[in-house]
Amino acid sequence: MIRILINATQKEELRIAAVNGQNLINLSIENRHKQSLKSNIYQGIVGRVENSLEACFINYGTERHGFLPFREVAKTIDKTSKDGSPMPVNEYLSDGQKIIVQVEKEERGNKGAALTTDISLAGRFLVLKPLNPKSSGISRKINNEERKILRQTLNDVKVPKEMGVIIRTAGLGRSAEELQWDLDYQVQIYNSIKKSIENQDKAFLIYKESDIIIKTLRDNFHDNISEILIDDKSIYEEAKSFVKKTMPNNLKKIKYYTDKTPLFNRFQLESQIETAFSREVVLPSGGEIVIDHTEAMISIDINSARANKGADIEETAVNTNLEAADEIARQMRLRDLGGLLVIDFIDMSSRQNQKQLEDRMRIAVRRDRARVQIGKISRFGLMEMSRQRLSPALAESSMQTCPRCVGTGTIRSVDSLSLTIIRMVEEEALKENTKRVIVTLPVNVATYILNEKRSSLDSIEKNSHINLLVIPSPQLETPHYQIERVKINDYLHESHNNHSYELETFIDNPYIPEQTNEIKSEKAAILNVEPKTIIPKSTPRITKNKKGFFEKLFSIFSSAKNDNENNNKKPHKKSYKKNYRRPDYRARNKYNNHKPNSNKTQNKVQPKTQVQKKTPVVQPAQVQKKTPVVQPAQVQKKTPVVQPAQVQKKTPLADPNKNKSNQKIVKKVSQKQPTDFANKTKSFAKK
Repeated sequence: MIRILINATQKEELRIAAVNGQNLINLSIENRHKQSLKSNIYQGIVGRVENSLEACFINYGTERHGFLPFREVAKTIDKTSKDGSPMPVNEYLSDGQKIIVQVEKEERGNKGAALTTDISLAGRFLVLKPLNPKSSGISRKINNEERKILRQTLNDVKVPKEMGVIIRTAGLGRSAEELQWDLDYQVQIYNSIKKSIENQDKAFLIYKESDIIIKTLRDNFHDNISEILIDDKSIYEEAKSFVKKTMPNNLKKIKYYTDKTPLFNRFQLESQIETAFSREVVLPSGGEIVIDHTEAMISIDINSARANKGADIEETAVNTNLEAADEIARQMRLRDLGGLLVIDFIDMSSRQNQKQLEDRMRIAVRRDRARVQIGKISRFGLMEMSRQRLSPALAESSMQTCPRCVGTGTIRSVDSLSLTIIRMVEEEALKENTKRVIVTLPVNVATYILNEKRSSLDSIEKNSHINLLVIPSPQLETPHYQIERVKINDYLHESHNNHSYELETFIDNPYIPEQTNEIKSEKAAILNVEPKTIIPKSTPRITKNKKGFFEKLFSIFSSAKNDNENNNKKPHKKSYKKNYRRPDYRARNKYNNHKPNSNKTQNKVQPKTQVQKKTPVVQPAQVQKKTPVVQPAQVQKKTPVVQPAQVQKKTPLADPNKNKSNQKIVKKVSQKQPTDFANKTKSFAKK
């Protein structure tokens, strides 16, 4: 029983969870301090074209310019010259040119947003591609059998010639009327987008993608969802109005949660959510997973730790790796990990076990809504994966870089840092026109230098003839320090007129994290486009329902009754022909033709050698095996009737009516055979 829980009691954060019973399946957290720009549509202005990068930078109204590669420019823009040769970018994209763009990837770190001109508008059942008519298709997650049905349904939908349509998984089992309604609504939105850019010369936001509430209902509200619980009244009304427009049959599943117990505590989710923020995740068998983020990829390491339930080291490794595969697929959904992932499994010597682990991982990621590509385990025990980035990762939206280690996770020791500072001070002191060197240090580093390394400071002052000031500052922490060089002609420096203990107040600490303020949401030019018509009644997908207890009980009695009726009936005599198999000791009769009326088969004369083969009595191999008494020599001496020449005289080939004489010959021969062989020949003669 799958539920969707929406927690919005805190204004700074909105949390959405999908649970199966009390097991957390999926998690989405939106921070109100950070806006999501993905899928927003802007009117941008070309700022700079870089032929070396094969891209251009677009000013779309934010602080940082967006990045538009040439391959993402829509095909509607003519990029060929009159003679058919490819046109340089400077000729069809120039500085100051207006262009409609959509955010494909959000800003990450120092990288700007990735833009595209191939606009796509996502609806409930389909995705509209207004500038790419060749992009029509069906979602990859739909099976081949269901694709045929959807293609037939899509033929009944009237799609504009200059546009393309992609059927989503939610469109499976929907009628052509429902798909047509969704298509018309998306076309209506696109027409309003084109009208909004008239007489506009600046960069501005045209259309804003739906918020996380509407997006969750649109993409995840399937038939297997039993109910949606919301603990905020305003969000409940918003969700209810959207479902009433697009999914009126599911309106009863939207419920307002009013219990005193917090919603997530009711389903015991808080402890499971905390695992998504921790670096280590413990497995049920005692093993653990360690997840580390780097600039290039996400590395995942599996350790056996306390796992010791296997009979040997190979079995322990297999069990731990299989548990880790399921948990990694779950953590990818909870943390929304995207990009390249490298997993270091515990080494397994058997290739069969490695194949089992690869299959287990493919099964585990089937529930994921993102596109996941899985590689084989290499000879070093590594598995490479690639996951589509649907939204910013949980670590990016809910975490900030540590101001002390700057994201590295480690810091230098006091001894190592003190020696580095002494060398840096010595380098500054040797420069010309240096009068004073002021060193601002953390308290523990300053204490170490002034006591253990005081002789080094004295030697620097004597050799360089400068004044050295060491100022401990409680605002700084150990890997950070400041070194300032004061020149001889700098008469206005504050160190000339102030005491050393007063200089600490002039220090600005750049490593204190900035407090984030709530960002005002930017208003789009297009707001609340209402559909012109009401959505038609949905036709639920026909599925084979499982039989209940009473249905099974009724089927048992009905089947017993039918069995009794069948037993009382008289047996039906089947009319069949005698189609028995010839015994192995007897060959086909030469007169047993399929076409007895055929003149060719009756008049066909066979050579004498074939007569010896076709009469089973005369075959040497069979006589020697089954009846050792009948040998070729004895047959020729004692039974002259069996000789081929005599058989031809008594039973001529051209006369098929003399079957009685043939039977007499067989009887005479069978009297000299053993009993088994005689019985077989008698039964054959009777037939």
